Amino acid sequence: MGEAGTEGSRTRLWVERSLRPGDRIRGVVRLRGGWTSRMRRIDVEGNGERYSLVLRSFVKPFYVRHAQGLLTREADILRLLADTGVPAARLHAVDATAEHCDHPSLLMSLLPGTLRLTGEDLERTTRLLARQLVAVHALSVPEGARPRAYEAWTGPERVRLPVSPGRPEVWRRAVDVIRRPPPAHRPCFLHRDFHPGNVLFSGTGAGLAVTGVVDWVETSWGPADLDVAHCSTALALLHGVPAGMSLAEHYVAAGGTLAEKPADHLYWRVLDALAFAPDAEKVAEPWRELGRHDLTPAVLTERLEAYLQALFASYG
Repeated sequence: MGEAGTEGSRTRLWVERSLRPGDRIRGVVRLRGGWTSRMRRIDVEGNGERYSLVLRSFVKPFYVRHAQGLLTREADILRLLADTGVPAARLHAVDATAEHCDHPSLLMSLLPGTLRLTGEDLERTTRLLARQLVAVHALSVPEGARPRAYEAWTGPERVRLPVSPGRPEVWRRAVDVIRRPPPAHRPCFLHRDFHPGNVLFSGTGAGLAVTGVVDWVETSWGPADLDVAHCSTALALLHGVPAGMSLAEHYVAAGGTLAEKPADHLYWRVLDALAFAPDAEKVAEPWRELGRHDLTPAVLTERLEAYLQALFASYG
């Protein structure tokens, strides 16, 4: 697919073999905003019809090592979601071990819509995020088709704290919160990486709607609070503390159920927030690539600290 396209000739041949007879690749465009993967839009033409696919390829050594599990899981989840109302991509092909491609890859349909990261119409966007998350958690998944149990992305001994925190006591208290065993919970189907950078929208105002949810490689089985926590942290980092604090209320208003005990809910919220410490660089880099140049490490560290303090005020 060329230097501006995918990884090389082996990948191109693999993609071409997955197309319908007579269909041909007409163009390849790099998609911005990815952290774990190299993302490409593959424009195809055949029989007078044009359509596009998305190619995910793992090229970073860490993700190449774990690609078989990650891509196999995503392929299984996309097959599962094909018969639901969740707006997920359709699986076209997967080569999780790079048997045919230059790198482990997955090919899927292109979903309509765009990311909305600027904060425009934030209240409506947040309500839609909450409703979509409720729909994801409500999926009935047979026991044999359930994804793996969730994994915590940090722990009290693994947290990377800011070098010069403004309020050290907030960070110490946060780490203490996650020293306890995980609270008992009723598990459900989790996206596990649900946040505004993985949700596509179309329309404006009253016509605003979710058109796609992407990136299902971390799908897990666990507490709904954890998905709510992850999206809440992202909203706080993107748009400030009030945005991060509002999602849980919208989630419950949309019919979702969270932990009854405030201390239990606080555990999941803090566990997720500390996984972003000290400066949320893992998500900040793709967010800045998508135009949010205001999200400097200093800004994100300050927002994360203020968000933790707000969590203690509400649930602590």
